[in-house]
Amino acid sequence: MHGYSHDKDAYAKRLRRIEGQVRGLAKMIEGDEYCIDVLTQISATTKALQSVALGLMDEHLGHCVAEAVSEGGDTADAKIREASDAIARLVRS
Repeated sequence: MHGYSHDKDAYAKRLRRIEGQVRGLAKMIEGDEYCIDVLTQISATTKALQSVALGLMDEHLGHCVAEAVSEGGDTADAKIREASDAIARLVRS
């Protein structure tokens, strides 16, 4: 079971909203909207995706990593390394 399983419906709903934002961006480009307006919407969409990513990371740390750490050993080390790598990817994006 994944850490986000209990909030799966909420995450799916948020991602559908973001999908709608992206479709709206495409329409803005097709409609030759003002550059700054498009960039503002891109920023809002990016923030929404980052929010989902942070929520998933929090769930992963609180569930998957915490469970692995309680078990200890190589599994714990691998989960911590995996989480650290995921955080690094998020920071770079």
